[in-house]
Amino acid sequence: MTETSQRFREFKMPDVGEGLTEAEILKWYVQPGDTVTDGQVVCEVETAKAAVELPIPYDGVVHELRFGEGVTVDVGQVIITVDVAPGTPAAAPEAPAQVPVAEPAPEPAPEPEAAKPAARQPVLVGYGVSEASTKRRARKGTAAPAAAVAAVQTELNGHGPGAAAATAVPASRPLAKPPVRKLAKDLGLDLATITPTGPDGIITREDVHAAAATPAGVEPAQPAPAPEPEPAAVPAPAPAAGAARETRTPIKGVRKAIASAMVNSAFTAPHVTEFITFDITRTMKLVEELKSDKDMAGLRVNPLLLVAKAFLVAIKRNPDVNAAWDEVNQEIVHKEYVNLGIAAATPRGLIVPNIKDAQAKTLPELAAALGELVATAREGKTSPAAMQGGTVTITNVGVFGVDTGTPILNPGESAILAVGAIKLQPWVHKGKVKPRQVTTLALSFDHRLVDGELGSRVLADVAAILEQPKRLITWA
Repeated sequence: MTETSQRFREFKMPDVGEGLTEAEILKWYVQPGDTVTDGQVVCEVETAKAAVELPIPYDGVVHELRFGEGVTVDVGQVIITVDVAPGTPAAAPEAPAQVPVAEPAPEPAPEPEAAKPAARQPVLVGYGVSEASTKRRARKGTAAPAAAVAAVQTELNGHGPGAAAATAVPASRPLAKPPVRKLAKDLGLDLATITPTGPDGIITREDVHAAAATPAGVEPAQPAPAPEPEPAAVPAPAPAAGAARETRTPIKGVRKAIASAMVNSAFTAPHVTEFITFDITRTMKLVEELKSDKDMAGLRVNPLLLVAKAFLVAIKRNPDVNAAWDEVNQEIVHKEYVNLGIAAATPRGLIVPNIKDAQAKTLPELAAALGELVATAREGKTSPAAMQGGTVTITNVGVFGVDTGTPILNPGESAILAVGAIKLQPWVHKGKVKPRQVTTLALSFDHRLVDGELGSRVLADVAAILEQPKRLITWA
């Protein structure tokens, strides 16, 4: 190891998830010249799963940041170098191998005019090439060389060399390709009035459009002859203030991962969705009572907490729903644990962290885990590990005032429960129509391993518990 490589240590982009290949640098917390210590967080990166803070494993002074904020970097690339022996004279760190760039060759001395080879003339459909002259074709209003006119006449009339031309071609005929001529004709323009800007005095499509846009009687500006740009290189006209109608956002990070996962799930697992609408008034009363319970002090108590508990009880009563389809080994994997995913909307997109072994938690423990999960997700600090290994998921669309939906399964999971908005509605209660709190649940499940009977039992059990929450005790 050289003295330089011993002094300057390189920190590479790590694989902060399982098998991730890239991450975007969101923010640098240090700059060149800053002193860092082992374990100090130097930057925040976003993978396809979450935002993660990266600590540096060295003591020293930041020498170089290889990438700026907003740049996506492949795993294994060096992102920062640290001088671990500052103040010691040493050579600069070895720079990454660069592809050598050849020096431009000196331009040859200009050849005498007589020694220059004949320039290649443009070939226009219906015109051919003039072989009798190496000079540029005459522009509009000037007489073309006799030999060039003869060659054009020969091409137009189909005669061989030496044959007499039947029709004379006007020497002042504007040069333009047939599609351009047709465009000018369709726009009612005379080619003779259009100033050419193409090579060798050729009228281009842009010239025709420019002439069409010029009001009658206004002489268009005479541009200096220049090579005609490629169509893709012509910049679009700048939109007027406030006229922007589209905004494009790169697909990357969490959004890219969501899109890939949802497409994979939708076209791999055959989805079935069932719905149930019921009276949840008693559960809403229980939520209010629990808020004042001393055992729930400091914890967030809401309807989602009791929906989660009811879902766990229903899974306990119907354990076959908590499974996974192993396509490679052609097996159904039954799971004795429930990692309960909770869909959380964050500024970076929808993520689904899960509560590990949720089936073993008491109601206060479940409330604490839910509160921590939501707070971490909103701060953008959810770790990749928190989003791995989920078995079933709950998504609460009711917070947006939505009655229900048909949620798509997270890849590898067997079921997802959507909770709709809870609304005061007229409902038949004890033989009379009364205002009651009503909601709708939707359960999507993988029909390869959950048939209609099993899925229906799970959904009916969740609704029955929330309709009569005392079943949380009798069924648990």
